[in-house]
Amino acid sequence: MSRLLAISDLHVGYAENRDFVSRLRPADPGDWLLVAGDVGELSTEIEWALGVLSDRFAKVIWAPGNHELWTPRKDPVDLRGQERYEYLVALCRRLGVLTPEDPYAIWDGPGGRAVVVPLFILYDYTFRVDGTSNKEDSLALAYERGVVCTDEILLHPDPYPSREAWCAARLAATEQRLAGLDPDTPIVFVNHYPLVREPTRVLTYPEFAQWCGTVHTADWHRRHRTAAMVYGHLHIPRTTWHDGVRFEEVSVGYPREWRRRGDTPNPPRQILPAVGG
Repeated sequence: MSRLLAISDLHVGYAENRDFVSRLRPADPGDWLLVAGDVGELSTEIEWALGVLSDRFAKVIWAPGNHELWTPRKDPVDLRGQERYEYLVALCRRLGVLTPEDPYAIWDGPGGRAVVVPLFILYDYTFRVDGTSNKEDSLALAYERGVVCTDEILLHPDPYPSREAWCAARLAATEQRLAGLDPDTPIVFVNHYPLVREPTRVLTYPEFAQWCGTVHTADWHRRHRTAAMVYGHLHIPRTTWHDGVRFEEVSVGYPREWRRRGDTPNPPRQILPAVGG
């Protein structure tokens, strides 16, 4: 039986994670794989991993994470911001991997028909530190406490004036596409960040939440007929329910993290058919 599977935060710059990806194979030739970002940081790492996966799975659908959008000094591709994203989209298309810029694929296998919607939304600092009322105060508190995402150094918003401006543009473009979907067909959303803030409440360092999404997607899972919402980024793999909708955090994470859970990383999570459904 073919399945719709999902995984994220492969971080193949780590040898142990690269070995894990090299051994990943579908159980059925019809299996699809959703990849919710942070495949790697260097363009060569991203190309290798997505190439391996696209050769093995019937279809691979990718949504970018923040690490893919970084411009590391040792990356031979020194593009920034929108240009780097467009480079990665072109890379995916060469590999046969679907992206947020492509027509949405329809899963019509076990578990029922669903449209798979990969998202590129970013974040806009609206998941602020409790007790603060604006980006400036929230960021200042994070810096004071020493909890600052590397995005502040390596994720450039060019040509937008800020990351939140880039996020606003992506929100507007995505809303327009979503409005054109058949309301009777369930959606599987795939985004690097959760659509709602609630999953970030378990973070060890709550200041990090401001780099984890936007309040402007908080009702998307209710406004649209949503079969499941797939995300990563938090490195806290689990299933939660919000307004009756299943949210799946499917991160592999760093070796030091997955070793605390077991000898090997968790395999891709089954999204459809729903386990037990």
